[in-house]
Amino acid sequence: MRGLLPFFLVAASLHAQEKVLHEGSPGLRFHNGALELVVLPDGGSFASFTLNADESRTNLVWDPARLSRDAFGPSKGHFLCVDGFGPVTPAERAAGLADHGEANKLPWEVVRSTESSATFRVRLPLVQETLTRTIAMAPDEPVVLVESELESEVAFDRVILWAEHATIGAPFLALGKTVVDQSAKRCRTKTYDDPGPSRFPGGEDFEWPNLPGHGDLRVAPEKSGRMDHIGCLMEESREDEFITAIATEENLLIGYLFPRRDFPWVQHWMHYPEDGAYAWGLEFGMQPYDMTKAEILALTPMFDTPTFRLLPAKSKLRTRFLMFATKVPPGFDRVTDVRIANGKLVIEDVSRSRSVVLDYSGTW
Repeated sequence: MRGLLPFFLVAASLHAQEKVLHEGSPGLRFHNGALELVVLPDGGSFASFTLNADESRTNLVWDPARLSRDAFGPSKGHFLCVDGFGPVTPAERAAGLADHGEANKLPWEVVRSTESSATFRVRLPLVQETLTRTIAMAPDEPVVLVESELESEVAFDRVILWAEHATIGAPFLALGKTVVDQSAKRCRTKTYDDPGPSRFPGGEDFEWPNLPGHGDLRVAPEKSGRMDHIGCLMEESREDEFITAIATEENLLIGYLFPRRDFPWVQHWMHYPEDGAYAWGLEFGMQPYDMTKAEILALTPMFDTPTFRLLPAKSKLRTRFLMFATKVPPGFDRVTDVRIANGKLVIEDVSRSRSVVLDYSGTW
């Protein structure tokens, strides 16, 4: 493709980004004095996200390769599911489609790069779409801006499935010690054909974070050996939505801020196997569950809200989100609001009149 720069040449020419190996996979390391983010061009996943102020340099995102390469394959971290989220139908599988879409399985190429940003592009040949994603970090700010564009090559409107498979994992995710907050209230447990290790009843509506009979879902469970899914509608009264996770013993926080018009839903994938490879997916996207398109269409509307987005013929769809990390004061274990104000990103616990304020000079 004309205009694309080989990954190794771009990485070698920059000060703020450099070539690395992460768990045996080639990566591009972004660093700005406050954060380090490792992106794997093979699939575009954010495989490592660390805070310089954290002496332990704990990876804040899911790193299954560190725990069991045979079970999970290459590192996943935060990966992109488009155009597809969850399983495919037998017909789609026969035609070559795999679970979670094409984007996270193909090599991404760098099309533009500066000291503070890089733009990747990947064509999705089976669904005939092109994805472009730009990652930007300002010096010494613990915030990453991610902007994406999906372009359709076909001459008809189509249903798309798009989820940012943001996921935290062990050791950041610890039983009974990690808490998750979000700007969402109305939730529903996912219905399973085979409930397996699920502890939740299928198809039950509730208000986050209290599922009757199961306590406060903000807190990671005390016991392993279970897996659950819930879908939540982000607050209709807000323009920007948030999800945060806090490791309460380490006083570490990771979070996301995103426009509701881009991502009105979040699926929580709560996976606690006996082997300790814990993962909690904070999967904000355009649909409430990882399902086939046929299943998503049959589900709509949910909570009087569409469960899908349309990508018009020969058109583009753009999204953005912020990814951030910080140390928090001891005892800071709840987030009730995240917002941008006067060049700052404010993380607040209104109930206790406490806040953490981060510098952010980027666009929003």
